[in-house]
Amino acid sequence: LHLAAIQGFSKLSEPLEALLTILESCPGKQKGRNHTLGYHILMEFQTWIKEHPQVKLSSFSEDKAVDLQRRALGLLSDTNPTFRDSLINIYQLKSLDPSILCLYIVKLQALNCYKEAITLSIKLGLQTELNTMEMLVPLILQDKLPLAESFVKGHSDLERQLVLLLDSWCHPDFNVEDIRKQFPHLSLSKHYTAQIQPKMLTRHVLRLMEKFKIDQRVCPNALHKRRLDSLRYLMFKTFGEKTMTEENWTDHVQYVVADDLLLQVHLVQMLVKYCSLQKASQWSLRYNIPKDQLPLGVWEAQQSLPPDLQQICLNDITQEQWVPPQSHWQKFYQVPLTKDKVHFVDRPETFHECQSIVLKEGGIVGVDMEWQPTFGCISTQTVALIQLAVLDQVFLLDLCARGFCQQSDLVGFIRALFSNRNILKLGYSMTGDLKCLSATWPELSEEPLRMEGMLDLLRVHQKCQKVNRVQNGPREVLVGEDSAEKGLSLLVQQVLGKPLDKTEQMSNWEKRPLRISQIRYA
Repeated sequence: LHLAAIQGFSKLSEPLEALLTILESCPGKQKGRNHTLGYHILMEFQTWIKEHPQVKLSSFSEDKAVDLQRRALGLLSDTNPTFRDSLINIYQLKSLDPSILCLYIVKLQALNCYKEAITLSIKLGLQTELNTMEMLVPLILQDKLPLAESFVKGHSDLERQLVLLLDSWCHPDFNVEDIRKQFPHLSLSKHYTAQIQPKMLTRHVLRLMEKFKIDQRVCPNALHKRRLDSLRYLMFKTFGEKTMTEENWTDHVQYVVADDLLLQVHLVQMLVKYCSLQKASQWSLRYNIPKDQLPLGVWEAQQSLPPDLQQICLNDITQEQWVPPQSHWQKFYQVPLTKDKVHFVDRPETFHECQSIVLKEGGIVGVDMEWQPTFGCISTQTVALIQLAVLDQVFLLDLCARGFCQQSDLVGFIRALFSNRNILKLGYSMTGDLKCLSATWPELSEEPLRMEGMLDLLRVHQKCQKVNRVQNGPREVLVGEDSAEKGLSLLVQQVLGKPLDKTEQMSNWEKRPLRISQIRYA
């Protein structure tokens, strides 16, 4: 074939025209494989034409050149990218009138070749020339959202349109029949329409908002759905599992509900169902919910509340003691330090003292971080507190203290600590901590931390556990998969005899002052 091609192409009077005739006559579609006759002939021609630069499209009249380009365009439904790219380059298809190119894309869509249509439109740079919704909707319904993302990438207006489309499908009143009316030519099977699940769509909207840097305020439906799910989760943790304190629940509920009246009404309804009319009436008063939107019995409960119960009262944190009750000692591992060994670092003087101790050569430093739980309402959180422990004392770096996070040498200190191979840093599952650290200081994303002398105890812990086997070999499991305790708490229990009290793990770490129980946990 190689010898025949070299000799044959040279004998042709119009090689570019003859090549199209040959390819149009070759049997079989490419279907992504690279061994059809047409593919091999095209590859040979591409090699041959490099040595014959006089063979070019500009040697034809304008009408003839356009005719050849149209014929080449008709061969682009072939799914092999090398085949497609070669034709585009040889026949300079990007120079063809965009209206002709768009018409061909529309024809592909009419044949239900949605994947081929989107791939070709990206290759030809036609994104802004086509009907965005006509291009995106079929792909999303066929579970090909990554292709839709590729189509809009780099075009801020199209990125926004994609996110707004997905957000509109998160509306409580959305009905897939609306799509059938909007796109009557689109045949939707049950499998395709099943892809439109509010929970999954919400996840995609929030991910794309972060990826494309789109303001959250333009996606109210996805945020409402995520906040409603978060509210249900908080109700379950507090009144179902009973694993969240009322202080933490109150903080988080106010953050999740915010000033959304619908969510405020949902909160009161859930309190009637899972707690009590008294609690529901207190929160309805707090948010001043209109009488006609109150669940049955709440208005009457409001009227019967004495003045001292009309406000939501929390425990006085000034009464909290460093030493927990005896019952706590019996159940949980206790920090082996007195309160005077725990230092709050929120100003230059305490920071310099922390530096001098933590950066000592040959030392061992325990590292952990806390941040405000957002229950998925925001994809990336920033660090509120960094805990650095040496053998006999702990430093709590308060990044919420006014001006402290912006202190010029703070990032330098973090870099110096993590890059010093002579200081052993101990952590447990540090991936999330480091992600939040990069979100806190953008310069850590631009110039990532150099990690030396790090020991992630999760890896050690996993090696100490029996790893469940499946048919295809070992799989990575959460440490403590079949245990009441998980992660670091399980490791502490296995090595030191008792688990950690994780009640404050999901507390509001941005609220000041921190409670004694939070400081003790940190």
